[in-house]
Amino acid sequence: MRIPPHRPSGHPGSIRRPLRHAIGATVAVSAAVVALVTPAANAAPHNPSSTSGGAAGPDTTTTHAGATTAQERDRINAYWTPERMKLAGAMVPEITPVPKDDNTPDDPRPLPANTPDSGAVWTHGGAVEKNVGRLFFTFSDGYDGSCTATVVTSANRSTVITAAHCLRGVGSPSANDTWNHNLYFVPGYRNGMKPLGGFSAKAMATSSRWDADPATTESSDVAAAGYDTGLLVANPAAGGQPIEDVTGSQQIGFGKPVADEFVHALGYPNNGLNDTKDKYVGSRMIHCAGPSHPGPKVPLLWGETCDMSAGSSGGPHLAHFDTRTGTGTVVGVTTTDEELAGGPAPTLYATRFGDSAHRLYDWAQSR
Repeated sequence: MRIPPHRPSGHPGSIRRPLRHAIGATVAVSAAVVALVTPAANAAPHNPSSTSGGAAGPDTTTTHAGATTAQERDRINAYWTPERMKLAGAMVPEITPVPKDDNTPDDPRPLPANTPDSGAVWTHGGAVEKNVGRLFFTFSDGYDGSCTATVVTSANRSTVITAAHCLRGVGSPSANDTWNHNLYFVPGYRNGMKPLGGFSAKAMATSSRWDADPATTESSDVAAAGYDTGLLVANPAAGGQPIEDVTGSQQIGFGKPVADEFVHALGYPNNGLNDTKDKYVGSRMIHCAGPSHPGPKVPLLWGETCDMSAGSSGGPHLAHFDTRTGTGTVVGVTTTDEELAGGPAPTLYATRFGDSAHRLYDWAQSR
């Protein structure tokens, strides 16, 4: 699961189309698919205990306005047609075939508890089929990408969590090309459909570590230092209900990871749009599960055996997951794979939630 670093078009050394699709394996390994973060070639070793992977000064909250008018919300809703959603993340969408629907049969039987899974379509229903979904956006160069996001329990009933690199790249928060545009969350996305509607973002937030100078700091540096959490405040549904009233929510937890804790990961990988050797094209939600362990190169990131690719960035890693109800506690969001964090392939690593994520969550749920 590789995702190229997020860089605005015209940035020295950037290759517009390939970068557009890689946001997952490197914190933004695939600029158009947004999923995983990948390290820069010949980069110096990461030092997670250092604060050099971000802006100087204390870790604070950097916010950005989204769709704040009815006209803008309507425009974004109309923009994300079924075909556009199916091709989000394609490196060359102009010539990429629209992927066929994935009609893997649903299985109403609950998955047995603590069953390891290295990657398969989630067919067992439950709450995750309503409150986990694809997060779509447009890069500053005009191409579309996607990540994964989750509705979490909150005071405003409007809080959605994902990876920071799905929202922006490293750079000045006031620069228009730092942030992605047309953000649109589709809970329960399946084969180009919006079963519960689509939700634009009213506001979003990341750690101020992302405000660093892109000439000296890579997205992967910020991610490796544990700051790859992004929060969205969703606009209400067409009928005025907050998103949590429509989708339900997952609990969220902040604390120290536990070695070998059994964790479930969910996401919408889609690198198959660009690589015929990859089986995932973003049509259905994919599930992985297994004991969690820290990355040998980047111990602040924790992961499980999983073959998800770009597009799964921002997807939830759930502890205490009940396979009968599809509910658990989100303890982290997908950031990268073994290329950045080390360990055996395939491994999917998450930014686990601590004080920085808690600060972002408190900001979001108060809006």
